[in-house]
Amino acid sequence: MTRPLRRIITGNDEHGKSIVAADIPPRELGTFYEMWATDDSPASYGSEDEVASRWVKLEPPQDGTIFRFFRVDPRDATLGREELEARAARAFESIGAAHCRPNTERDPMMHETRTVDYIIVLEGEVTLVLDHDEVDLKPHDVVIQRGTNHAWINKGTEPALLAAILIDAEARA
Repeated sequence: MTRPLRRIITGNDEHGKSIVAADIPPRELGTFYEMWATDDSPASYGSEDEVASRWVKLEPPQDGTIFRFFRVDPRDATLGREELEARAARAFESIGAAHCRPNTERDPMMHETRTVDYIIVLEGEVTLVLDHDEVDLKPHDVVIQRGTNHAWINKGTEPALLAAILIDAEARA
């Protein structure tokens, strides 16, 4: 990343006037940078920091949302498929998402969430890998991810930074 990430959270003072309630960095867990989360819809204004004590999970709670940045590092070409699979399994387990890996035949990082996601590439380049397609993405490209099996792969030499808004969803017939 080119500079530290920052969250400015607004609120109201005791007189109902708008103020900066907090100016803090995001909560960082590995390659995730948690910005905000909600537990239900309609959302509550909540406390000054809705992610400070929350366990970082891949998916939002039912009727909830997550706003995060995430970093996709270049893949280590020296690692074999077996080691990549083991590392991916541990990583998804650590964020409560072992169940989100229905088919990793195409790539060990493949996963599927019960969400509609708005993904924006901010820095660097990544490849969106799907079961039957691949799309190379550059800064300002946007992906609307709708509950499909996918992976984010960085084939370059510099980390990529993406913004993600995850919204709890359900499949409709």
